[in-house]
Amino acid sequence: MVANASPRAEHERFDPYALRKEHALEPPRTLRGRLRYLGPGLIISAAVIGSGELITTTGLGAQAGFVLLWLVVISTAIKVWVQVELATWTILSGKPALEGYAQIAPKTRRGSWITLLWIVMDFAKILQRGGIIGGAAACLSIMFPVLGEPLSFPSLAFWTLVTLVATVALLITGKYSVVERVAFASVVVFTLVTVALALGLPLTPFAYTGGDLLGGLSFALPVGAIGLAVAMFGLTGVGSDEMTTYTYWVLEKGYGRWTGPDDGSEERAQRAEGWIRVMRLDAFVSWVICTVCTLSFYLIGAAVLHPQGLVPQGNDMITTLSRMYTDVLGSWAQWAFLLGAFAVLWSTFVASTASVPRLWTNTLGILGVFDWTNVKVRERIIRTLTVCYPIVWALSFLLIQSPVVMVMIGGVASGLFLVAVVIAVWVLRRQVDRRFRLSPVWTTALVISSIAIGALGIYSVATIFGFTIG
Repeated sequence: MVANASPRAEHERFDPYALRKEHALEPPRTLRGRLRYLGPGLIISAAVIGSGELITTTGLGAQAGFVLLWLVVISTAIKVWVQVELATWTILSGKPALEGYAQIAPKTRRGSWITLLWIVMDFAKILQRGGIIGGAAACLSIMFPVLGEPLSFPSLAFWTLVTLVATVALLITGKYSVVERVAFASVVVFTLVTVALALGLPLTPFAYTGGDLLGGLSFALPVGAIGLAVAMFGLTGVGSDEMTTYTYWVLEKGYGRWTGPDDGSEERAQRAEGWIRVMRLDAFVSWVICTVCTLSFYLIGAAVLHPQGLVPQGNDMITTLSRMYTDVLGSWAQWAFLLGAFAVLWSTFVASTASVPRLWTNTLGILGVFDWTNVKVRERIIRTLTVCYPIVWALSFLLIQSPVVMVMIGGVASGLFLVAVVIAVWVLRRQVDRRFRLSPVWTTALVISSIAIGALGIYSVATIFGFTIG
């Protein structure tokens, strides 16, 4: 709960991004207390599980088998250090990530090179988000094939429109609490179902052994799977756009607002330490969820799809992925899978529809189109983009109709932007007082994470210019 506002604040429109002394709140001191304030990480989990884990990770398992299991663990763990470092800066400064990116030289009066790179990256992500809404529409088309055969264009167009309208209607108010509730419900349901199936595979004809798991941790990288592996690294776990978005949810949840403005007092410093601890726990819980889900999807793809030579492709992606369930549990399980797959893809679409308008509205503020601190105008722009952007994503799917390829293109773009995010984090880290930094072990982990992300960026750039590595 937030402390009572002053009489002056009562006459003003509430601004979740403003740091005011009257909004300061003492942080919880116990683990149980901190758990009550979690939330932003659940939204991030909902955002990444749908596109990366369900589509790309399963496809990688189907193509490569158990040999790349090690990459699953690394790709989810390696980026959380950067996410937490960026969110720490946000809580202390009260500014979302794009405001920080705009400070990184070389820069102009309106933003920086990272601002420009973000704009380019997000245009590429249009295809990924189109692939997500396409996957959700495909689930509905198979279950309820109105206006034609399942996966026919009229059926897909109908369900794309229904999904689009339902999502926009849900989010048009722009309330953070709505996004958090949808994310929580979707993540809990589909995580439990998928983990249960992965753990139950040893009792089926598609059993995996301890030797399969050990072989998957041998750090081998088949040449034929390098491209998909790069996309998976960019997509699974917390990607560059999720790291960026996380800072907005951190502020809207209240971690920065409850810390209060920096008045130089010891009380404020102690509040900051407390809310940063809550944020780290929130990020850790999100990481655990993402890692468990990613491992489950990969194991299912490697154990069920790989031996049969089934690799998800085109609009048949959903049908192929459903074999993970029907081949193990019987034909009745297709409905369970389709409902679950729709839930997780739709939750990702909801998270994107909620977050991207915020990021673009902030970008317009940085570019000088309007004053970001003008709450009334900001909310109006966010609502407008909440309607417009999903339409663009839906049209991209109906024109291309290949969810796997669309999601992978977005993954490569996200991998490139990760490099810029890492550079920004190291620059912004200089603004963070040493009191709020963790031990040298944490710094070492951040260095390793940065090197790995840099290597991903080099590979992605080399691939774009036609060079092959490995």
